[in-house]
Amino acid sequence: MEIQINTDHTIRENEASREEFIKLIRIEFKNFSQHITRIEVHITDENGNKNGQMDKKCLMEARIEGRQPIAVTNHSNTEALALDGAIEKLKHSLDSILGALKNH
Repeated sequence: MEIQINTDHTIRENEASREEFIKLIRIEFKNFSQHITRIEVHITDENGNKNGQMDKKCLMEARIEGRQPIAVTNHSNTEALALDGAIEKLKHSLDSILGALKNH
């Protein structure tokens, strides 16, 4: 499973935070790894350099073998919280889709 993290120019990220995000994603999607070929994460600050509430956005897309990609979006006050929320939403979607496949 390939993991790609993208950020806009207003997000101050470093290699340590990028590696932590990748490690978290690998752990959280371990049970789905045989079905997922790639996860793409896009983290943006919708207000740019201005302060604001719920302005960090995480769009997360999972590419599943033989199926259309699944995408979810989550907003929060920090990049980490936006990522956590997107992970939970994507896991729920994958549970629904892959669970339905197992029942057929």
